[in-house]
Amino acid sequence: MHLTALPCAPLPGRLTEGPVWHAGHGDLLWVDITAGLVHRARLVDRDDDSGLPDLGPRTTLSLDRTVGAVAPCASGGFLAAAGTSFLRVDDAGVVTPFAAPVIPDDGTPRRFNDAKCDPAGRLLAGTMAHDATRGAGTLYRLDPDGTVTSLLSPVTISNGLGWSPDGRLLYYADSPTRRVDVFDHDPATGALSARRPFADIGPAGLPDGLSVDTEGRVWVAVWGAGQVRAYTSDGALHAVVTVPASQVSSCAFAGPDLDLLMITTAADGLTAEQLAAEPHAGRIFICRPGATGLPVPPFADDPTQSPGSSTTSNDPRGSA
Repeated sequence: MHLTALPCAPLPGRLTEGPVWHAGHGDLLWVDITAGLVHRARLVDRDDDSGLPDLGPRTTLSLDRTVGAVAPCASGGFLAAAGTSFLRVDDAGVVTPFAAPVIPDDGTPRRFNDAKCDPAGRLLAGTMAHDATRGAGTLYRLDPDGTVTSLLSPVTISNGLGWSPDGRLLYYADSPTRRVDVFDHDPATGALSARRPFADIGPAGLPDGLSVDTEGRVWVAVWGAGQVRAYTSDGALHAVVTVPASQVSSCAFAGPDLDLLMITTAADGLTAEQLAAEPHAGRIFICRPGATGLPVPPFADDPTQSPGSSTTSNDPRGSA
């Protein structure tokens, strides 16, 4: 199956990443990593005959450091994996430190990259070196009580987190390996085991962010290829979504029915000639892929709410 994604209205970012649907707010959050920006916007009608919605005016929160990803919190607001720390951002946009891993003191500057909550509401977040030094990254788990545990090291560019519908498998990409791996995941403890290859991306590009649908298919953003590729649960290619921007960075299911695929792209590192050939590089794209995504579990910092419940807090205040 071959599909084509359409660009959305918000202006291009530099290193646009980390789309996540916030069901409680009815909007999409995403980040611009190196600019340190967190954006959010609602779905609106699109002025064409595509049958797809668009993204409306965005609200932006500016942080004082890079931001790899954000995750809604059960207690309200959201958690940001920013710089090498986890930050709480409340409903008014007030930022406070929450937790931080112990980073190696070896002179290599690092930052968080991709991050997502597992079905129980624990946040998995991976680091990488700013210059992508091989083996400088680590995959961590942040528990709701603030405990940070190292799960996997060394990694180079930690990316692509997603769980199977039953929560017993974790799909993960260390991008330079050019493959997506799968782990056995213990839903009760969050422990990982039995790492093995799942899908080989090949020479066309690097696996970046990913998302899993209700049928267990894994939708993988392929950086450098201008594609999102979907694989069945046994690793067979199911669908290809063509994106008119080469640096496809992540994807997430969104909308009230979780039947829209929102795709982020980047302009970072492209030459003037490449930017002229890819005028939409850095935008968010949208398609309806004929699949439904899994609900997004919030960070489980509110014991009165189950991990699958939605938050209902107001948008953080920021600059437009």
